[in-house]
Amino acid sequence: MKIAISGKGGVGKTLLTAFLSQTFAKAGYSVIAIDADPDANLASTLGFPHPEKITPISELEDLIEERVGVRPGTSGSFFNLNPRVDDLPESYSVKLDGIRLMAMGRIKRGGTGCYCPEGSLLQALLTHLLLQRNEVVIMDMEAGIEHLSRGTTKAVDKLIIVVEPGRRSIETARTISQLARDIGVESLGVVGNKIRAEADKEFIRSSLPGMEILGLIPYDPAINEADLANRPLFDASPQTAREVKSIYNKLISAKRPAGAKK
Repeated sequence: MKIAISGKGGVGKTLLTAFLSQTFAKAGYSVIAIDADPDANLASTLGFPHPEKITPISELEDLIEERVGVRPGTSGSFFNLNPRVDDLPESYSVKLDGIRLMAMGRIKRGGTGCYCPEGSLLQALLTHLLLQRNEVVIMDMEAGIEHLSRGTTKAVDKLIIVVEPGRRSIETARTISQLARDIGVESLGVVGNKIRAEADKEFIRSSLPGMEILGLIPYDPAINEADLANRPLFDASPQTAREVKSIYNKLISAKRPAGAKK
């Protein structure tokens, strides 16, 4: 199963990515969690020790030059658009409690896309992860779908858009939904976060008519308290864990992974 998670900054994309990754791992699946949001903190949210020491792939200049033939920052050079990447998940990841984490880093953009050495390597790596790996892959993205392409969308079983009860969050969700459909993403779902009252649930449902609501995660101050105290978030909020388990059940009932490693 391949899952991409997007939404406006600050709505809880990283929280959902971490809780879903841990839920799949606890169920016995081999999980690759991808931090594709340069501003996210997936490693620390998952409880990896020393997350500050994890270097994103896009910043490994020696590796990029070795694989694509050009060093980042070099202009006017030809480089390999199909570099070898099949060994990178094992060599350039960290693993904890059944979850393998990869930090992608920022794809530099200009004009209609990134024709740069690091962009070439990242796109090849993402294509490999989505199309050729048997693990559950869960990707924490920026507030958009820049890391996806028409070639990889067919592998995404579900694009989950995280929203909170707020107009800007809803507008971002609508934009992401339209962009996703434009490149052929067929299965979209919404997860509401920071829900404080029944009115918040109704606001999200009425603002996004026709979209599948996968779950509504209640606001829990214990999440913030655990974050400030540097304690594992998954154990801090049983109600969040229960709601994410319900989302997990909906995902696997809709499409059970074929040949997934356990």
